[in-house]
Amino acid sequence: MVHILTKHKHFKTAHNLLDKISNKDFLSSNSVLNALVSTHSDFEVNSHVLSWLVISYGKLRKTQDALQVFEAMRVHGLKPHLHACTVLLNCLVKEKLIDTVWKVYKKMVRLGVIGNLHVYNVLVHACCKSGDVEKAEKVLSEMESKSVFPDLFTYNTLIAMYCKKGMHYEALGVQDRMERAGVSPDIVTYNSLIYGFCREGRMREALRLFKEMKGVNPNHVTYTTLIDGYCRVNDLGEALRVRDIMESKGIYPGVVTYNSIIRKLCEEGKIREANWVLNEMSEKNVEPDSITCNTLINAYCKMGDMGSAMKVKNKMVEAGLKLDQFTFKALIHGFFKEREMDSAKEYLFNMLDAGFCPSYSTYSWLVDGYCKQGNEELVMKLPDELLEKGLCNVSVYRALIRRFCKLERVDCAQRMFTLMQGKGIAGDSVIYTSLAYAFWKMGKVNAASDVLNEMYKRRLMITLKIYRCFSASYAGDNSILGFFWNHVVERGLMSKSILKDIEQGKLQSNIN
Repeated sequence: MVHILTKHKHFKTAHNLLDKISNKDFLSSNSVLNALVSTHSDFEVNSHVLSWLVISYGKLRKTQDALQVFEAMRVHGLKPHLHACTVLLNCLVKEKLIDTVWKVYKKMVRLGVIGNLHVYNVLVHACCKSGDVEKAEKVLSEMESKSVFPDLFTYNTLIAMYCKKGMHYEALGVQDRMERAGVSPDIVTYNSLIYGFCREGRMREALRLFKEMKGVNPNHVTYTTLIDGYCRVNDLGEALRVRDIMESKGIYPGVVTYNSIIRKLCEEGKIREANWVLNEMSEKNVEPDSITCNTLINAYCKMGDMGSAMKVKNKMVEAGLKLDQFTFKALIHGFFKEREMDSAKEYLFNMLDAGFCPSYSTYSWLVDGYCKQGNEELVMKLPDELLEKGLCNVSVYRALIRRFCKLERVDCAQRMFTLMQGKGIAGDSVIYTSLAYAFWKMGKVNAASDVLNEMYKRRLMITLKIYRCFSASYAGDNSILGFFWNHVVERGLMSKSILKDIEQGKLQSNIN
């Protein structure tokens, strides 16, 4: 039916019908697409229908289906509509499938599709998402060679990318280029430039740019960016002055603005003033968000006021806000500092139940806390307790063994390693390296060699990431660590890339 309508130039009706049936999954299957193309031999009609199908899938955010239809068109030598290509590329960028964007673009060009400004803007946006400055410049050069002139969106995307990477001069160069091309900067342009300076703490340049704004009025984002910038450089007084100016212009602070001020007050230990700001938010009907609550919880935990931290947590839940990994981490650290280890463990379990993965530092607090209380056995039981909840894997053992080794409690680390093996869980490179170095540091060279031999048998290598992590973690053990790495290298447990990194490090230290 769609093909018949298209053949008779009833494009709008055909397109509407296709929109209605495009949510049927079977349409994008290879067998159906092949049948559609082989049944109707008219290339132009097939191109219309399948291009519309790509667009329909794009609107429905069915990116993989749209991609499958595009591939079917390519295989059958059908040229997709330019709009269909733009929609597909845009969907891929939104899903951060940047590598696929460039593959699709190359295929599109081979099919004879000539890009326009919209296509190039999507490509520039892809560069911004991946932070690929070099590729962005190549896209701009390609545009110029094909007489496709950048518009406001192109320039703003480039400026935003440069500002996020701290490349201020390049960002200002784009602003100059756009003005020379007759494109006037808008509020988005200025906000990006101001943000770039503020995040680097360069408030003088940010303020100069703010005063130089022409043809546009500062908005909520502009003032909030400046306030956050002043908070970052510890100038709370100036941040509050900007807030007063903001309100005098009839622009009232939102939750993001208040969060910057509350964060700074909490950093300075001014929790009472932070609560005043919280009350002001309530008076102005500005609802706190997760960041507001997490900032206050973290501040109370650092002060050791776990009662107040729990009150904020409870209010957070009552308001329908979900606890995130930052909430759990702050509470676990707070209870650890107050030596309330059972509560710290309870929130570790809650964190895991909520689907979050605790970091090495989170497990470290539990190991440190129980060890200081002489309760190492409670740490030993921790994996079994987690296993009952179906939440124990090699990452738990890795964190616990690493921390025992760092605390030079090698007996506990070895016991934990034996328990792990008894559960049928194999150790990884980090676990073996931790144990080997702990033995080496104690002077038990034979025990360290046995661990390294086992590593070699299991073909476990020390990666560049592990090497750098250990070198940073044991930075004070320069001479001992140096001998250990030499021993590891002799055993062939490091790749050539790491050896190169080590040599460069030596060279750098000699220069310094």
